Amino acid sequence: MTDKDNNARPGLLGVIQSVLAALFGVQSEKKRQQDFEHGRASDYILVGIIFVIMFVLSLIWLVNTIIDSA
Repeated sequence: MTDKDNNARPGLLGVIQSVLAALFGVQSEKKRQQDFEHGRASDYILVGIIFVIMFVLSLIWLVNTIIDSA
């Protein structure tokens, strides 16, 4: 990677990767610094909210499936 690549704003895939890593608690310090320096907070917040909603909905579906089969 060149310095230009490191200074570029992350794309959608990069934002998703960073949000997933942060949700699981495995985000590297280097990547976190890069996100804070070059990313927009609104991108990370929006993707984070979407993933949290998807997680909660999947838990609700899983619990309902288990309760229905019991």
